[in-house]
Amino acid sequence: MNRAGEGAVNGGAFSPFVTAVVVTHNRRELLIEALDAIGVQTRPPDRLIVVDNASGDGTPDLVRDRYPHAELVELHVNTGGAGGFAAGTARALDTPTDTTALIWLMDDDTVPEPGALEALLDAWERSPRPPTLVASRVVWTDGRDHPMNTPRVKPGASRAELAAAAEAGCTPVRSASFVSVLVDAAAVRERGLPVADYFLWNDDFEFTTRLLRGRTGLYCPASVVVHKTRTFGGADADPGDRFYYEVRNKLWLFTRSRGLGPAERLLYAGSSVRRWARTYARSRDRATLRRGLRAGFRDGVRRRPRPTEDVISGAARRYDP
Repeated sequence: MNRAGEGAVNGGAFSPFVTAVVVTHNRRELLIEALDAIGVQTRPPDRLIVVDNASGDGTPDLVRDRYPHAELVELHVNTGGAGGFAAGTARALDTPTDTTALIWLMDDDTVPEPGALEALLDAWERSPRPPTLVASRVVWTDGRDHPMNTPRVKPGASRAELAAAAEAGCTPVRSASFVSVLVDAAAVRERGLPVADYFLWNDDFEFTTRLLRGRTGLYCPASVVVHKTRTFGGADADPGDRFYYEVRNKLWLFTRSRGLGPAERLLYAGSSVRRWARTYARSRDRATLRRGLRAGFRDGVRRRPRPTEDVISGAARRYDP
């Protein structure tokens, strides 16, 4: 890994301190692919944090033995992707404040191509408007754009915003996924960590919309990562029992998050309802979806997310340098 201040993008002056954060749970072989790919980046991150979400397959020992340079954050309770990214991002904020600090977030089934990080940093440097985040192009194992992680152009983006993003070889976005996104640590300090109690689904949407409200986010197609999901599909694929989290978390997002303005809440709420309808119509197990809808609606209305600090401090076992 580079030391702070040593790296530069394409020989330029932009040399931030980059911390990569990878969250994992019981997927040793995929994690190895992800960490090996990070290790051969043309511009390696300066720091690597691996968050283990209470794996039972020996993942912590694997990380300690095979990747001794990585900082291992062990959680004794599986907090889901949301809790893992909250814990890893909190750890990543422990960086020098006198230099630009960026956090590169990804799941354990994300395999970045060798130039992925360098392309993100190049876009960051070339952007005439300082971005708050830059997201990679996400493809599936056969090279097709992955519909689960393909960001949409920012609704209502002005010509000036489109032109500014184009100067960096990008398009403006309103949100991004945790499958390879580079975020500004200063913005996270100001606007807060991912909401750990989401557990899974919509945590990245809530977090990135909150970071980006009134700010610039970019989609960088030159930065490519492979998302090695089991199947190729979008957000309207049949989720089974997990539909509970989709409903509950969307209600939390639309009623309690500061990420969206009033008009945006209506826009995205309508989009969600249409997607739920498509999911239900295609499902072979509608009874499970109905149970998830009822329980998710009940919990989304009756209670609010627990404070993130409480969730991750309660799950933390220890920090290993």
